[in-house]
Amino acid sequence: MAQHSFWKGYLKLSLVTCPVAMMPATSEAEKVRFHTLNRATGNRVEGIYVDSGSGKPVEDDDQVRGYERGPDDYVMLDDDELRSVALESTRTIDIEMFAPADSVEWIWYDRPHFLMPDDPVGEEAFAVIREAMAATGTVGLSRLVLYRRERPVMLEPRGRGIVVWTLHYADELRRPEDYFEGIDGDVEPDLVKLVGRLIDRRTRDWDGALVHDPMQDELRALIEAKKKHRRPPKAKKGAEQETPTNVVNIMDALKRSLAAETKGRGKGR
Repeated sequence: MAQHSFWKGYLKLSLVTCPVAMMPATSEAEKVRFHTLNRATGNRVEGIYVDSGSGKPVEDDDQVRGYERGPDDYVMLDDDELRSVALESTRTIDIEMFAPADSVEWIWYDRPHFLMPDDPVGEEAFAVIREAMAATGTVGLSRLVLYRRERPVMLEPRGRGIVVWTLHYADELRRPEDYFEGIDGDVEPDLVKLVGRLIDRRTRDWDGALVHDPMQDELRALIEAKKKHRRPPKAKKGAEQETPTNVVNIMDALKRSLAAETKGRGKGR
């Protein structure tokens, strides 16, 4: 494998088991990261836990989880008690059930991970599970401990591998209806056509460059200038953004927008 996996364990379906490895499908390794320093000494600032009453530091062995049942009133739970309600195995993805792939809406999705066989001997079992899900149009549902927390996960066949999505718990989601229900849904067909023309003129083939973060390039340029003791680039003096006003006549606004788009295209040629 090209990279070290961040999780290794087993994929299990009934009596079929195979060793697997998993990697996050996304990475922030290339992002510019900062540490908090003491300006006077240049040393890093470290965080410590202190007792809110005495102000004294609390050692790791004395730190326990607490559930607040009232103001300044907590139920303490130690590690053994928490383990008693946790998964029996933190290293096995035991597929408990399946669901139609198109029945899981986007709002449930959290983080994607790539799952692959970790031993040539287990590749056949891995491939059989993957191909069976693809053939039946289903995704597998299980639970797994990731990022120090037990999470529901969904297994989606993808090419020669499987994508493992961590999912949100039901009590973490807000109902869209609570926010969208009162919005007026009646629109004029002619207005929709005009907006459709705007959309058509601004439509491009998807490319990762469309979501490139220019601020990262600017941060690197700033850091490079500081390293070489050069004068940092001047801060951009962006014009004050005007507060949008309510459009009185949407038809006129759309026609002006299309005219401006046409004029802009003519200049670009």
